[in-house]
Order: sequence, then structure tokens, then C-alpha cells
Amino acid sequence: MKIPINIPIIGKEEINEVHSVLTEKSLTSSANSGGKRVQEFEQLLSSFVKSKFAIAVNSGTAALQAALYALDIKKGDEVLLPSFTFVATANSIVSVGAKPVFVDIVKENYTMDPNDLKKKITKKSKAIIPVHLYGNVAYIDEIMEIANKYDLEIIEDAAQSLGSKYKGRQTGTFSKLGCFSMYAAKVMTSGEGGAIVTNDKKLFEKLKQIRNHGMLHGYDTRILGLNMRLPEINAAIAKIQMKKLSKFLSKRRANAKILTEILSDLNITIPYERKGERVNWYLYTIASKKRDDLMKKLNSEGIGASIYYSQPVHKTPFYKNKLKLPVTEWAAANVLSLPVHPLVKKQNLYQIAKIIHKIIKR
Repeated sequence: MKIPINIPIIGKEEINEVHSVLTEKSLTSSANSGGKRVQEFEQLLSSFVKSKFAIAVNSGTAALQAALYALDIKKGDEVLLPSFTFVATANSIVSVGAKPVFVDIVKENYTMDPNDLKKKITKKSKAIIPVHLYGNVAYIDEIMEIANKYDLEIIEDAAQSLGSKYKGRQTGTFSKLGCFSMYAAKVMTSGEGGAIVTNDKKLFEKLKQIRNHGMLHGYDTRILGLNMRLPEINAAIAKIQMKKLSKFLSKRRANAKILTEILSDLNITIPYERKGERVNWYLYTIASKKRDDLMKKLNSEGIGASIYYSQPVHKTPFYKNKLKLPVTEWAAANVLSLPVHPLVKKQNLYQIAKIIHKIIKR
């Protein structure tokens, strides 16, 4: 693809920082507080999202797993989540022995439907994982109200929403625990990597043990943990990327604004920010009955338009569930994400719009 849907933007600074790690031979650290660059990255992340603490781990999936362990979610517990998400959200629940309970989404921004959420709560419900999909902020006020009423924990899956805000607050900071991903395609990257943010000191100390086999000092495993450590090479990249994040986000915002202007005359669903919301524009997602034709034509012209997600989690072969989630199924059949990352130029956006106009008006 000439214009991929997303691409890591790696410069000299990242390369030099990785080179330093290799020269120092400080590839990783099993210390409770992590290696030097892991700690530097954590400080940058917590000051960016304005949380007291951040814990770096080796993937967004590990972040969700660690958060579930930290809240003692186990066999027999139910965790509510949208089915319209990347499978990691559900896999992390299954991995701790709990049962994923799938909730429908709202058409407005493809995030969890609070009304359907209420209907799915049982005596076994222990936690809710709302997903800030595509960078859109979930209906977090309503979800928090429901969680308080039924005494449920919330873990925010903010894997796609680093830099998105609602009423001035960053995603990941509305609940006790927020989980981010730094996979190569995200708004900033460490190659593979993830992080959890929290304001709770007890959870912070517990998470540091969970990412390091439950150890505190050397081989003194006290709780169940796994190897979820972020290597220093990845942290070196993440640290530099964090410093560039604001610049990346403003370029995405500018590109999304142009795309909205030049697509708004068409009979398609275009994304918008609701009152008080500031989206990071990780994925600019439209919806159209002609989705498949649009993607075929865009791809044939070298534009990496992609579908996230044509198969909701509850429909995958592993989760095979006969559940009816009408809006989820509508979204899976109609959504298409368009590239707006910082390397997309203005003329690329006009090219995308021209192709879409042609197909829609046909």
C-alpha cells in the first residue's frame, strides 16, 4: 500500500536511543521498578495522562490481564465488554478464568451501549471493560453510574485512545485502571508494548509484582504474576515517541478535519466528536452500505482503507455465540477506516475523497 492505514513513524532519535541500549547491553531489567528507560517512559506517560502512576508492560493484552489479576477477577466471575473490539479484550478475560459477557454498542461512536450493559448484569458480574474504540470515548459517565449502582469495577480498554479526552480528562483515568497499547500501528509505538495507569498506590505496587512473576525482592513470589516486563529497547522507542505524541495528534486532528469537510456532502456516516470530547483520531471510521466496493476501489489505488472489525468477537470460531447484537452486526457489515496518520498528505486526502464520491454517487 502506498498509503497504509497506519504506520510507525521512527526517526533518528529513536534509533540513537535504541543504539544506546545495545551499546550499554542493558537490554532488560528484572528489578521491581523496571529498567532505567522503562521508568523514564512511565514518568512521561503518567504526566501526559495526569495519573499518579504508570506501569509499563510488554503488550496491551498484558496490560488488560495484569489489571484483571490486580482486581482479583477469577473463575466464576463475569466481565462485561463490547463484542465490537479487538479480540484481546475478551482473551484477557478468558486467560484469568473469567467469563466474557458481550454487550452491544451504540451507533453514534461504536462504543458500549449503557442500556444493553444494564440488561446483561447478573449476580456473577464483577467488572466492566468499556473500549474507547477508534479513539472514540465510551459513554463513560453512564457506565460509571451503572458500575457504582451494582458495585462493579471498571477497567478502561484505552488501547486505541491514548490522547483522547472527555470533559478535559484523558481516557484511562476515569476508572481505577486504564490500559494502553503501544503496538506498531498505534498513535505512538514501542513496537510491542502496553501500559496501565492508576491513581491507586496499592494497585500500583501490586501491578509491579504482577508484571514480574509476583516477586518483590528477588525470588520471593508473593502473588500470581507472569513475565509481562517491557524490554529496555521497546521502552527506549516509547520514551522518544511520548515526546512526539502531541505533534502526532495535532497532525491527525488536522487530517481528520479536512476529511470531514470534503466528505460531509455524501450519504455516508462520518465520525464526529460529541460535546466535551476530543478524539485522538487513531482511526477515522465511516459507515456505508457500499463499504466493500469502497474498500476494493481504495485498495486498488494503493490506499490502505481497512475494516475494524468485520467479525465481532462473539462471531469468531473460538467464541461462537448465538447472541443477537444488532448494532454490532450492523457496524461489522458497514464500517471502513481511512488513513489520517501524520504521514498522510493533503493531496492524499483529496484523492481518497474523490474515490469515495465516485463510488457513492454511482
